[in-house]
Amino acid sequence: MIRVLVVDDSAVVRKVITEELARYSDIEVVGTAVDPYVARDQIVELRPDVITLDLEMPRMDGLSFLTSFAKRLNEVCALEVRVARDNDHVVPGVALLAPGNHHMVLTRSGGDYLVRIKDGPRVHYQRPSVDVLFHSVAQTAGRNAVRAILTGMGADGAKGLLAMRGNGAYTLAQDEASCVVFGMPREAIKMDAADEVVHLGYMSQAIIQALPGPSKTRKTAAAGGES
Repeated sequence: MIRVLVVDDSAVVRKVITEELARYSDIEVVGTAVDPYVARDQIVELRPDVITLDLEMPRMDGLSFLTSFAKRLNEVCALEVRVARDNDHVVPGVALLAPGNHHMVLTRSGGDYLVRIKDGPRVHYQRPSVDVLFHSVAQTAGRNAVRAILTGMGADGAKGLLAMRGNGAYTLAQDEASCVVFGMPREAIKMDAADEVVHLGYMSQAIIQALPGPSKTRKTAAAGGES
């Protein structure tokens, strides 16, 4: 069962979204909130799997509530986690998240990898789009990359994963049993884009094992978006 928290300042919108989601037997709306401040307490209490957010809300907009998600990850992860800035270098020990409403792509300058933040049309209705990021990784890093696609709705990322695998990158997809929403991984698996299908509990180990040993060329791991 997918547990959903609906966050919107409009009572009418909250009601419509709740009623529409109730049509699906595998989705349960566990709560609603009028703004991110109320939602913050609801998240702790209800532990939803999915949160719907309105971009324009009083006190804090939806994007600001997310860019907070990055801060929370930084507090609980051994890596430094932050929202990417244009021309940020990709360096060991730092995880970069694509900023809201912008695509993130990987580029190269000499021997350094950098990320560029740019506008552009939505891809699979998404901006940032996983496909945009991973197509750029396929072109820029080739086999010097390891890529994993995790739980998520829709097909964004599947073609990008296939492009990366075709260019020599080692690719992984989360298995159905451990997914909250088996959409993005399923599409990637159907395309034969994943070298390996892995349970979430073993994903970090699988990524580490896919990295080369000390005597081999170092691989660059790029991560992104909704996955």
